[in-house]
Amino acid sequence: MVLAVVRDLRVARAPATPEDLEALETDVLAGFVLARAAAGLADGTIAADVIHLEQVRAWFGRPLWEMEPGDADAYFGKVLRTAAKGTRLARSQAIRTFFLFLELRHKAEIHQMTGRVVECPIDEMNRPRGHQQAKLRIPPSAEQVTRLFTGWREELSSCRKFAPTARNYTACRLMADVGLRVNEARQLDLPDIKWDLGRFGKLHVRKGKGARGSGPRERMVPLINNAGGTLRWFVEDVWGQFGDDHTRPGVPLLLSERKNADGTSARIGDEAVRVALAQAATEHLPDWPDVITPHVLRHFCASQLYVSGMDLIAIQELLGHAWIATTMRYVHVTGTHVEDAWLAGQQRAATRLEGLRR
Repeated sequence: MVLAVVRDLRVARAPATPEDLEALETDVLAGFVLARAAAGLADGTIAADVIHLEQVRAWFGRPLWEMEPGDADAYFGKVLRTAAKGTRLARSQAIRTFFLFLELRHKAEIHQMTGRVVECPIDEMNRPRGHQQAKLRIPPSAEQVTRLFTGWREELSSCRKFAPTARNYTACRLMADVGLRVNEARQLDLPDIKWDLGRFGKLHVRKGKGARGSGPRERMVPLINNAGGTLRWFVEDVWGQFGDDHTRPGVPLLLSERKNADGTSARIGDEAVRVALAQAATEHLPDWPDVITPHVLRHFCASQLYVSGMDLIAIQELLGHAWIATTMRYVHVTGTHVEDAWLAGQQRAATRLEGLRR
C-alpha cells in the first residue's frame, strides 16, 4: 500500500518586501475610496475621510493596519488632546470605517503577507465621546420676517437692478415659505416647477442634501404658504428679463447676470443670495442682533409650520431630513408656548367634562 502525498492547500508565499507592502497599502486606500463612492457618498465626504486617514498615517509612520489600541490611546490622548471635539469625532469615525473595510475586504491578505490580524484600535475604552451639535439658530418672529419681506418687496419698485433683486427676493421667500436650503434653491431648473401636482403645485428638489454626505436625496416639496404665487410672479414677470431660452434643457430657475461661454445664462451662486439676504436684513430689520442667513430662514419655516399645527413627520418630509431628531432641532417655539399648550389642554378637558355632565 502506497501512502499518498498530502499537500497543504495554502499557497506558500515568500516574505513580503517593503515594496510589496507599500503597493498593498496604496491599493487598499484606492479600494476604500472606490467602495465609498460605490456606496453613494459625496466626493467631499470621501475626501475628508482620506485626509483624516493620511494625517493619522503621517503621525504613525507605518501602515494603519498595524495600529493597536495603545497607539490610538497615545494619538487621541496626547496628539489630539486639545483638538476640537468635531475633529476628534470625525477622525475616530474615519479610522473605524477604514478598519471595517480592512476586515471585510483584506483581512486574509494582510495576514498572509504580514502575519497580523486586522483589528480596529478604537474600542469602547478609548473611543472619543460626544456627538457634533449643529449651531443653535434662533429665527426672528413671524412679525419680523413679514416686515423684512414687506420692505424688500417695496424696494423692488425703485431698485437699480430689478431682475437680480427680484430673483434674490424669490430665492429667500422659498427658504422661508417651504424650507429650501440655499443650494437646493440655486440648483433648481425651470422645469422642476410642477404646477399641476397636488393641491398647490410642487417643486422637484433634485439636489437635496444627503444624510452624512451620502449624495443627493430627491424629494417633492409642495408649494404651500403661497410659494406657488411667488414663483408664478417670478416666472411670468421677472425670469424673461435675464434673456435666456425657457425651452433650453437644464435651464436654471434662478439665473445669474453672468453668461456661460455659449452665451446662455449661468446659474446663480449661493454667495449672491447670502449677501443679498444680509443686506436686506440690515436695511429692513435693523433691530435684529444677529446675521440672518438662508439657514435661519429654514429654521423659521419649520418653527412657523409647527406653531400653525403641522405635525413633525410632515415637517421632516418637507425639509428632507433623514431623522426626526434633526427636525426637532429646527423647531423653536415662543416663550409662552408651554403655557399656551397647558391652557389649551385644560380647555379641552373642561369641554369633555361639560359633555359628561349633560
